[in-house]
Amino acid sequence: MLKSFFILCSGADKNLLQDCSEGEQTKFVGIGATVFFTAVMAFIASSYALFTVFDSIYPALLFGIVWGFLIFNLDRFIVSTIRKRDSFASEFLQATPRIILAVIIAIVISKPLEIKIFEKEINTVLLKEKNAMALNNKKEVANYFQSDLDKNKTEIDSLKTEIAKKETEVNSLYETYITEAEGTKGTMKLGKGPVFKEKIAKHNLAKAELDTLRKNNLIKIAEREKKTKTLQADLDKKVTETQPIIDGFDGLMARINALGKLPLIPSMFIMLLFFAIETSPIIAKLLSPKGEYDFKLEDIETALKATLSQDKYQRELLVKTSAAMHDKVYEDIAQDKKLYDLQRKKATELLELQANGFLEKQKRTL
Repeated sequence: MLKSFFILCSGADKNLLQDCSEGEQTKFVGIGATVFFTAVMAFIASSYALFTVFDSIYPALLFGIVWGFLIFNLDRFIVSTIRKRDSFASEFLQATPRIILAVIIAIVISKPLEIKIFEKEINTVLLKEKNAMALNNKKEVANYFQSDLDKNKTEIDSLKTEIAKKETEVNSLYETYITEAEGTKGTMKLGKGPVFKEKIAKHNLAKAELDTLRKNNLIKIAEREKKTKTLQADLDKKVTETQPIIDGFDGLMARINALGKLPLIPSMFIMLLFFAIETSPIIAKLLSPKGEYDFKLEDIETALKATLSQDKYQRELLVKTSAAMHDKVYEDIAQDKKLYDLQRKKATELLELQANGFLEKQKRTL
């Protein structure tokens, strides 16, 4: 059962191979097994690759099955169409396009499996890239809001500076009228004289102005601080909204790029392994000598070619003979006097009818 299945996978003629030796059958069983397991690896690789794209197992399995059958059919076609010839150079030239196709298939199959094998290392590379992207994103978003934040901060500082200057002025006037009352400065007279009253009036006026300024500026500061909080909330919201995009940066292309940043040699060995697996049936057919199956297949093909060539020659000869016979028949007919007289009579009648018809037409015109 298994042997018949692998022979089917090899693309060989089962009926023709049935009469061959056990060794010849074993060779094609090995070729068929290689074709089958290559298709299985293609199914696994494509399913994983598409799972990273769709994040769902069912479409990944569906497309994986289709891809596996496609690779199976291609490999089976490649192996079954290679024919053993008397010259190795001719065989190699015949197999060159198939080898190129096998290389392409090997690369396509190996990449998703490399991604799975080096998944932990790739995740580390992606984590570093995501962190760098998150920092850059925060900087870009912060730069976008920074001008408004700086403007608010400058206005708040300016309002606070106005209050501080006015407080300094009020404190200075307070110190002036106190020292005047104590007699330590100003008129140097102890008591609350006219100069003291003038200075305390200035202080009280400045104090009232300070209270008004502080009240107005604190309202403006509260408004700008509220605006600053709104801007900061918008900044944080923007960062939060863009973070899932960065977190989702782990698709197939991102993983392939991350794989390219890892050391080349391990990845190259895996790709070479699949290259060897994919090309092994072709190489085996190229290196193996002509076997019993090849001789029998060549015998059938050459017999068919001979039959077709003979049929073609016979048809060409039949056409030539038939043409020669027809030429001779019509030549003999042309020499028949009775047939000639009949043909002449009919032609004369036809010409008379044409002349009469022309005459009637001319009469109608006049």
